[in-house]
Amino acid sequence: MTKKNYGFGLGLRTDHFVDVIETQPKVDWFEVVTENFMVAGGKPKNFLHQIRRDYPIFMHGVSLSIGSVDPLDTVYLSELKKLANEVEPLWISDHLCFTGMGKINSHDLLPLPYSEEAINHVADRIIQVQDFLGRQILLENVSSYLTYTDSQCSEWEFISEIVKKADCHILLDINNIYVSARNHGFDPLDYINAIDPARVKQFHLAGHSDYGDYVIDTHDQDVADPVWDLYEKALVRFGATSTMIERDDNIPPLGELIAELDIARGISNRVFGDDLDLDLTPRRARG
Repeated sequence: MTKKNYGFGLGLRTDHFVDVIETQPKVDWFEVVTENFMVAGGKPKNFLHQIRRDYPIFMHGVSLSIGSVDPLDTVYLSELKKLANEVEPLWISDHLCFTGMGKINSHDLLPLPYSEEAINHVADRIIQVQDFLGRQILLENVSSYLTYTDSQCSEWEFISEIVKKADCHILLDINNIYVSARNHGFDPLDYINAIDPARVKQFHLAGHSDYGDYVIDTHDQDVADPVWDLYEKALVRFGATSTMIERDDNIPPLGELIAELDIARGISNRVFGDDLDLDLTPRRARG
């Protein structure tokens, strides 16, 4: 099956709601943080429905906790499915991690041990989620700052086995690969070259804070030059892939983010030329 490339998007943040509606910027789609809109109504949701008339929407969650040993949260899944029915996103994604245990949410994306037990556990839970939602989901690789003594394989082997067993897809965060590679001393190209291109449907790009001996994924800086370099290598490996920039703190004006997104477009044009066949049918035209 040919991969659909939806072009270049941005994370939709509160700071930019009005600008997006009033200026109709050159952005191919927007990605929302799912949990911010899992409410009955309110002003943010009203803005979202206005924006989705003109732009495709991706839903990106932070609370699925797919790696937790707690039972899947059926209330959360029901609300997730309800929002998806309203928004009609092109994709639903979350993170390959756990966010808490014993019904306590850490509000952080915690890494998993890379073991056969964890692979089987997570794959089974993904299958349950996909059956409930009636669609495949994407899972994102998270940045990490520690390792487990009982890990039995590399992160890229871990994620590859999970998506194969669960028949889901990957949201490959290029910045997170770079951050983890710096923190753990592996070659980021080993990661990229080990992932099945058919499973990768979307890229994330973001900024980080570099403290020399370690790097933290902060999403409050411009995309760093080494991450741009890695992005270009990822395009060569995975082909033209829907790409977005995340910015969650120290948020600049919308125009500055669009200018940064144009860097991604330029890199893609350098690799593939500027005549890519994009699926950019406006949401309004889709009915």
